[in-house]
Amino acid sequence: MTTALPPGSTLGVLGGGQLGRMLAQAAARLGFDTVILDPQPNSPAGRVARDQIVAAYDDAEGLDRLGALADAVTFEFENVPAASVERLTRAGARVGPGPRALAVAQDRLEEKTFLNGVGATTVAFAAVDDRASLDDAIARLGLPAVLKTRREGYDGKGQVWIREPADAETALGEMAGRAAILEARADFTRELSIICARSWSGEIAVYPLGQNVHANGVLATTVAPAEIDAATEARARKIATAILDGLDYVGVMGVELFQLSDGTLLVNEIAPRVHNTGHWTQDGCLCDQFEQHVRAVMGWPLGPTEARAKVEMTNLLGPAVQDWATLGADPGVRLHLYGKGEARPGRKMGHLNRIID
Repeated sequence: MTTALPPGSTLGVLGGGQLGRMLAQAAARLGFDTVILDPQPNSPAGRVARDQIVAAYDDAEGLDRLGALADAVTFEFENVPAASVERLTRAGARVGPGPRALAVAQDRLEEKTFLNGVGATTVAFAAVDDRASLDDAIARLGLPAVLKTRREGYDGKGQVWIREPADAETALGEMAGRAAILEARADFTRELSIICARSWSGEIAVYPLGQNVHANGVLATTVAPAEIDAATEARARKIATAILDGLDYVGVMGVELFQLSDGTLLVNEIAPRVHNTGHWTQDGCLCDQFEQHVRAVMGWPLGPTEARAKVEMTNLLGPAVQDWATLGADPGVRLHLYGKGEARPGRKMGHLNRIID
């Protein structure tokens, strides 16, 4: 059993964005120091951490320094190279989640193959490498269908809908030669998500389901706990447990789900990290997802996941953050800002949580 690290230990985080920032803030509450590795100086996370190493995520010297400074290491987003996590692990660092979880989540084909292997159903899918394989996939899956890059791409990037056979060539061109996956359309009634965590000892904690609304491929709002029946909640928990155990996972994970009209739950994708759809836990739970992740990686017991209130989380994208004064004066709102500079359209600048019940 992995021992619990005492207060005063150091957590290393690969990534200096808003998730790393909120992880550092949660770690500080538990008495831990944080060191961030990020290629951008003065990152949002670096400004609230003990130190920041300015280096690329695959920089050997930077990774070795992080491994020497940190008692445990994690990451804030899944596009960190899996080889970097493997290097830290080989050097003896305590890294959670591990490299396998990262590698699976980084490739949509590998991800869906793994999910089906542990009994977590997804939409039908097929690998696409060229026009011939795309035509074959369309013939098997039907249209409309969505063509996505197998690697990278998030918040609606790296994907294009094919609604008619004539769209195929243009869609393939959008992939720019990158390996792709065609996914059948999910005829869902709503989008749900579940935030879950697993410790080094295999202890599992699961938060109530949230219901999500997306706009232009980006999460707009999450309401949690979702209005859901006990049977659906139980199915979602079973899916989350199978995924966590199947990856021998350590840390918090976000699992995005489609609910069909007959109640069936399909897994859309997994995120091996704290997740946007879990931000509601900051004001809705005694132990939020960020503290939970720190607890798991540092070897502490997992915290309680019961909802203390119903919360509506709203992302503040781009210029919306400029309403901070009005939002900050609203007694029903708790504002979480990320310390970013330019408020570009679509850029996540912060979020707000509103207690609605």
